[in-house]
Amino acid sequence: MTTQRFLPEDLNDGFVVAIHLEAKDGEDNAVAAILEALIAPTMAEPGTKLFLPYRSPDNPAHFFIFELYVNKGGWAAHQATDHFKAAIEKLLPKLSRRERVPFIPFATI
Repeated sequence: MTTQRFLPEDLNDGFVVAIHLEAKDGEDNAVAAILEALIAPTMAEPGTKLFLPYRSPDNPAHFFIFELYVNKGGWAAHQATDHFKAAIEKLLPKLSRRERVPFIPFATI
């Protein structure tokens, strides 16, 4: 994977999606593996700036994903990819909660 560096103004320009996932009992490691497998193909998409999955150190069933796209169209394009569709098909049955909240910047830094 190519290492990319972004300045604060680059990271404050785009379309952010904050995602909270909670795995069903006994499914946390499977969820982690699915998310890890999504990193490389998602980061290779032209409309993606960042795709960063995190796991709670206090509750391994809780996950947070920070997604940054160049615009809302980048997010739509991501959801149309074969790797996203395959991952979501495996992921959804393993979750007890999925919350996706989009954000756009409102202040300059």
